[in-house]
Amino acid sequence: MSQTTEQIAICPGSYDPVTNGHLDIIGRASRIFDRVVVGVVNKPMRKSATLFTAEERQAFIVDAISELDNVDVRIFSDLLVEFARSVGAGSIVKGLRAISDFEYENEMAQLNHRLDPEIESVYVFARSDFSFLSSTGVKEMAIFNADISELVPAPVAAALADRLGRK
Repeated sequence: MSQTTEQIAICPGSYDPVTNGHLDIIGRASRIFDRVVVGVVNKPMRKSATLFTAEERQAFIVDAISELDNVDVRIFSDLLVEFARSVGAGSIVKGLRAISDFEYENEMAQLNHRLDPEIESVYVFARSDFSFLSSTGVKEMAIFNADISELVPAPVAAALADRLGRK
């Protein structure tokens, strides 16, 4: 009798804020893996400060993925491979939009492999309608009151307008 092990992946990111591109990658990962844990980075190293708290970012994602039964959302503050180990994940799933993403993610994959060769990095290419989409771009658009309704979930658009003092 063979023993089946659950295939668990993590989808880490700052998600400040979560975009429809992020949600597409999470949804696609949920169809590939038995369980997906979305890891919200508490204090991102590449950014000086976040617009939303980790708890707010977590809540936005929980609301947006409510129909995905095999996805959980957690905040983490340790090394990515340590977070992966803590949830029993064997894979790290990231989205790739452009060559610039590849260069950074290749470096991170090599470092993560050095830290734990048992955890695989898996990359999912962004759909063409999301290939330009970034949290930074969405925030910049929101600052100037551009329509972001097709780029982020409605609660995120409303929270951005509120946080940035826009209507």
